[in-house]
Amino acid sequence: MPSVEELYRNYGILADAKDDVSQHKAAYQVILDGVKGGAKEKRLAAQFIPKFFKHFPDLSDAALNAQLDLCEDEDVSIRRQAIKELSQFATGENLPRVADILTQLLQSDDSAEFNLVNNALLSIFKMDAKGTLGGLFSQILQGEDIVRERAIKFLSSKLKTLPEDVLTKDVEDFIFSESKKVLYDVTGEEFVLFMKILSSLKNLQTVSGRQQLVDLVSEQAGLHQTLNPADPDSVDRLLQCMRQAVPLFSKNVHSTKFVTYFCEHVLPILSTLTSPAEGIDVQLEVLKLLAEMSSFCGDMDKLESNLNKLFDKLLEYMPLPPEEVENGENPANEEPKLQFSYVECLLFSFHQLGRKMPDFLIDKVDADKLKDFKIRLQYFARGLQGYIRQLRLALQGKTGDSLKTEENKIKVVALKITNNINVLIKDLFHNPPSYKSTVTLSWKPVQKTDVGQKRSSEDTSSSSPPKKPIAGPKRDSRQIYNPPSGKYSGSLGNFSYEQQRGGFRGGRGRGWGGRGNRSGGSVY
Repeated sequence: MPSVEELYRNYGILADAKDDVSQHKAAYQVILDGVKGGAKEKRLAAQFIPKFFKHFPDLSDAALNAQLDLCEDEDVSIRRQAIKELSQFATGENLPRVADILTQLLQSDDSAEFNLVNNALLSIFKMDAKGTLGGLFSQILQGEDIVRERAIKFLSSKLKTLPEDVLTKDVEDFIFSESKKVLYDVTGEEFVLFMKILSSLKNLQTVSGRQQLVDLVSEQAGLHQTLNPADPDSVDRLLQCMRQAVPLFSKNVHSTKFVTYFCEHVLPILSTLTSPAEGIDVQLEVLKLLAEMSSFCGDMDKLESNLNKLFDKLLEYMPLPPEEVENGENPANEEPKLQFSYVECLLFSFHQLGRKMPDFLIDKVDADKLKDFKIRLQYFARGLQGYIRQLRLALQGKTGDSLKTEENKIKVVALKITNNINVLIKDLFHNPPSYKSTVTLSWKPVQKTDVGQKRSSEDTSSSSPPKKPIAGPKRDSRQIYNPPSGKYSGSLGNFSYEQQRGGFRGGRGRGWGGRGNRSGGSVY
């Protein structure tokens, strides 16, 4: 094996040869043999091998393999030097292979080494984006778990930093087609990251591009199959897919397929759904997603049937008044709990679909059922009014930091919920029922939009697309419905506000089709 002096001498021969460097193959071979030496020889070889690599095409495989040996050396300083120079090998047909190697090196736990790999990948990205992506996706599809995980995170964090002249339409199309291959077998976390990657692509920010993403989510969500309420992974997959779909909907990209699935397959089994994680109110999560999607539902084939399902579910959460004895007292001395969070979601969704069939409560519901609904609605409204008064009183005079306490934050949200319900109930007490009011769902930020403003800044939770302001006198200027006074269930303890989001159970091989457990085939 060559000594340090021999390495320097042969380096000098190659450097002095200039245009005739390719005639000194023996000198280059000595440098390649430097990888067999000690630490000093290896560090020199790590620098010298890539410098003259392009002049010896017949030794290209030997040179690259020698450099790779140094990338795996036990000495971290040698590894760092070898990785730093690795991008110089990314020429012609070697580039995808170098990208593949660099992707494997992402598994390093040394922060400096990891950063060098990231920088090297970015540098070859600018040389040949598709070639680099080929190496990355090769490892995502076939590599070890840790490599796959870090390659996906690299794409999700670094693609957006690349200039437009690198991320051309052809490159974005390649990313989309390769991503679809990966999505046949992913965990929930991986799916969310890929949706982040794809949503950032310029080509997919058009109406047609958003529709492609919605169709992709539809496939992942399993809308073609019946939901198993006892399987937490299946429930989790549905929830996470819907969360990815919601921001994609607009007046031009409809949520009809998703709303239909929720009404037909999820609402009837809502009470039996298994929560995907401890502390998650899965029923409320479902209803919140349905409410958000309902704003952008297009024409629906089975509208009356689905309105009936929503109506029946709404009745479940709107209790009848308790029976009273002759003196007007409740013998059990208890009032039914009013589940405001659930009712807000269901009323909002019913309000949205009801616009498409405004005569539903007039002609499509039998008289006895409608009478029962009005009794429940009146009782609920009575309790609601008392609860609103109680909340306003509790928050009266509080500003700034005093509103930031956990207790007052809950009260502020509770007031938003009850005010929303109040507005929607007033609409239903019109004769005939009205569906004109606009509210912003309690968990969504209120956003002001100007005429002509782009979709990215629209309030997606509004009860109607913002392009159609309601003409006529302001609704607040006249009292439509005055609920009667009386008892109500309004203690703060009865209010349940749950805003947690579900996480994923385990890693690949658990949920979402069981990567690593293919005996049953893909679930998609």
